[in-house]
This record gives sequence, C-alpha cells and structure tokens, in this order.
Amino acid sequence: MVYPHSTPYVTPHILHKHYAQAHDSEQYNELIGREMEYFSQAGFDMDKITIKRNAPVAQLYEDAIRNEGAIISATGALINFSGKKTGRSPKDKRIVFEETSKDDIWWGSVNIKMDEHTFEINRERAIDYLNTRDNVYVFDGFAGWDPRYRIKVRVICARAYHALFMHNMLIRPTEEELANFGEPDFIIYNAGQFPANRFTQGMSSTTSVEINFKRMEMVILGTEYAGEMKKGVFSVMHYLQPVKFGQLSLHSSANVGIEKGDVTLFFGLSGTGKTTLSTDPRRQLIGDDEHVWSDNGVFNIEGGCYAKCINLSAEKEPEIYNAIRFGSILENVVYNPATRVPDYDDTSITENTRCAYPIEFIPGARIPCIVDTQPSNIVMLTCDAFGVLPPVSKLSPEQASYHFLAGYTSKTPGTEDGVLEPIPTFSTCYSAPFIVCHPGRYASMLAERMSQHNVNCWLINTGWTGGKFGMGKRCPLKYTRRIIDSIHSGELAQAEYETFGVFNLEIPTAIEGVPREVLNPEQAWSNREAFDKEVKKLAGMFRKAFQVYEADVEEKVRLAGPQV
Repeated sequence: MVYPHSTPYVTPHILHKHYAQAHDSEQYNELIGREMEYFSQAGFDMDKITIKRNAPVAQLYEDAIRNEGAIISATGALINFSGKKTGRSPKDKRIVFEETSKDDIWWGSVNIKMDEHTFEINRERAIDYLNTRDNVYVFDGFAGWDPRYRIKVRVICARAYHALFMHNMLIRPTEEELANFGEPDFIIYNAGQFPANRFTQGMSSTTSVEINFKRMEMVILGTEYAGEMKKGVFSVMHYLQPVKFGQLSLHSSANVGIEKGDVTLFFGLSGTGKTTLSTDPRRQLIGDDEHVWSDNGVFNIEGGCYAKCINLSAEKEPEIYNAIRFGSILENVVYNPATRVPDYDDTSITENTRCAYPIEFIPGARIPCIVDTQPSNIVMLTCDAFGVLPPVSKLSPEQASYHFLAGYTSKTPGTEDGVLEPIPTFSTCYSAPFIVCHPGRYASMLAERMSQHNVNCWLINTGWTGGKFGMGKRCPLKYTRRIIDSIHSGELAQAEYETFGVFNLEIPTAIEGVPREVLNPEQAWSNREAFDKEVKKLAGMFRKAFQVYEADVEEKVRLAGPQV
C-alpha cells in the first residue's frame, strides 16, 4: 500500500533511470565529442560502444558491482578480483625493436624484442575485443608531479575495476586540465580479458604485455592483473627520464621530515618494505613506489599507493589500514560474506593481496607530491632469505654503487605469477623487471647525485634473522622502524661501528631499542657453522651476479662487494 505522502518503492529506480543515467550519457557524449575522431581512427566502433571518460568513482563502483561481481567492503572499499593472474607476468613482457629507441634499450631477458608487425597484430586484437564491450572506460591522467617532466597518459580498458585502479594510481587532472588535455603522450590498450594468440610470432603464452616507444603505446592481452598498467607507466618513465629529460628515475618510495625537511629515498623491490617504512606519522609521504630524483629535488611519478595487504593490521600499519575506505580498491582479498569484513591473513587466493588508494588518503601526505630539496639519506632495502645480512649497515659510496647494481633481495610470495616462497634474486637497480636502459646509466647518475649532495646510504635487511627461510624469522617490524628512526634523528650517523666479516659491512654496535643479537646476525644464529656456510653461499652468489657489470665499473666498486 502506498500512503498519500510517502514515496513509492519504485521511485529510486525511476529517478536513477531518468536522472543519473541520462546525465551520464550526456556527460560522456560532451566530453568525448572532441575526441571522437581520435577513437574512430584508432579503430573503435563508436556506434556500438559507450565510452566513459574519467567516470566518477561512485559510477565505477556501480558498474563494477553490476557487471563484474565486485562487492563493497565493510569500510567502503571496492573488493574486486583479477582472475587467473594475481601477479605480474615478467616473462611475457616485450619491447618493440624499432629505430627510435633500439640503441637506448638494455636488450635481454628483461627487455625481450618484439617486431613492429606483431605489435600491430596484438594492438588490433585488443581494439577488436574492446569493440565487443558495451562499455569502454577511458581515464586521462598524468605521470609525474613536476610539470617540467610529466607525461599525459590515456588508459583504455573494458573493466570498471581497471579504470578505478588507474584513477587512483595516476595523477588525477582538474576539470580544467581534463578539458584541455589534448593528445596523450602515452596510451594503454588494456584488453586483458582476451588472450593473445600464442601462435603469433614472438608470443610465449596467451599473455602479452608490450610497449612500443615509437608509437608510445602499450597493449595488454591475457592478464587482468591491474599492476601491469602501473608498471607499464613506470617502464615508460624509466626510459623517458634519463633519455629525454636527463633525470634519474628510481624504483623507490620517498618521504620528508615534518620538522627538518630532510628527504629520504627507499629503494627496494615489492615486499621489501618500501610502502610500509616510508609511511611514517612523523614524516610526510611523497610517494610509496616510483620517483624521479631531478636537478631540482624529488617528485612522485604516481598519484596513489599500491600497498600489500598480507597480514595487514591497524596496530602495525595504521595509515595504510585506515586508507582502505570508499574510493580504494582491495584486489584479490578474501572477505567474510556475511559482514563484508576483509580477512587480510587469508592467502587462499594469493599472497599478493593489494590495496590501491589515492595518496591523499594517507594523513599528512605531501600534496603536491614534490619537494625542491635534495635527499639526505638513501635506504636500500633487501629481503635476505638466507638470514645472514645485518638489519642495518652503513655503506661507503663504492658499496652504495655496488649494492645498487647488484640489487640483491628475495622475491616474496605472490608478487610475480608462480612465486610461492622467497626466491633469492639479484634485481639490478632494485628494479630489474621494469628497467629499460643499461643499469650503468642509472648507477652513474645515482653516484653523481650522491657525491654532489653528500648523501648517506644505508643497507637495511627486512628479511630473515636467526636462520634462513624456514628456520629463522622475519626481522620484527618494530626493530626496523626503530632503525629508520635512528637514521632520521642522526643517531645512527654518530654510532660506533664494527666490521661485518666477508661482506665488509660497517654495522652499529648498539641502537637503543634494538637487541644486540639482532644487529649482528652472527649472534642471532645458534649454529655458527651453519651461519658461516650460508654467508659464503650468499657471497658466492653476489660475485657471480656482479660479473655482468665488472667490465663497466671502476676497480674500487668491484672491490666493494663480498670477499670470499
């Protein structure tokens, strides 16, 4: 029964249909009008598809829930799933071999060649797939907070989840910037729901992630993992910054002290602690993953953060925990179906559970994400699965160059497809999966900047202590945070040091709040013979891995590594 002054139950649906949907249609027609020719020329069938450009967050929620099976978590975040692929697929990454960039690319197992014809086939395949969708999402945004070095990025995809992800990860334009966006500098065609043809020349599987620097385009087929788009943008910036702009791009997080204004860069691969350790209530976060150290200072490439959620808790990481709210995306996170409360300890889908959120969701984040101050400290993060590296070492300039080129860490479970337990690896410049130019190019630029600005460098092990993986345990986060605090306070620079054996590292003899046996891993192991065996094993791995770079570095850098 409908009472005289009440609203019929069907009214909300009628209102939505006549107001919201009609407004959405007019909005996108108006926004896309100037771009119609571009999309038509690119091969999009404008009579069949609806293009939604820079759609509001609320509408992306609605579409993801309606069409993709997404749900809203108890705190308001969107929970969505990436399908079969829950991590990056580095073996399926390709760079097009063409005349404008071929001499600057470091070709090999990281940057595998693809011919231009195969790229065109895959590009056409991606657009053909997108033309079969009712909705095609477009997000136009920026990479790089410094206007002098930023690029305009356009993402074209078929999932609302992917559009929201890049809305969070790129720098969001103002209405005026969007109206005057013009031609993009880089375009991503994401047709990840549709497989590549593995019989096409150069294809190794049904997954293909490829970049063409001449066309400034990226094509994604056969993987719905959103992180591929994020790292695609980083690969482009990793090429453009040194080659076009003469600036140093880095796989790092960065923050700045609220009181002293001192800047710290944190280098490290996924799972080493970049996001966690750079998120500090006493410091402003510049960014958690990708930066450029320019002639003028440091700026973030991204507009958001992509944090690991494994074992996340309000007690350990309150800033990240509280950033998971409306507008954030929880990726591949298991939840309680009754309460919609996420279970961050559940790894039944993947170890690589993630959350993507705008950087302004972190209290005290520095907006805009740029400083005109040169760094005071560099922290090189490693996750040592052998459990023999000290939790903190002070590096000489030569050691800094050596460890930057070596880039030792352990791939942690879930960050790449098929990684189920820590795998020791050497990832040059702490960014091998994304590196584009020869490592020596980045290393020489880093050494020059460190020397010019007298920057301190520290090697921090967030991996195992008291034994290798399976025997020891991860270094407690509270100790690592205390070590980082001592770096920022200047306490560690004034500490007394002793030399750590085979690796010739300088380690502090005491830090308030950190047990002595933690500072010196030799004391943390109960079996000295087993410890010595693992030290020599890791040292041998270092020497073997560094052989690739020995011909390109000075002797003093070669001698800065472990001596067996």
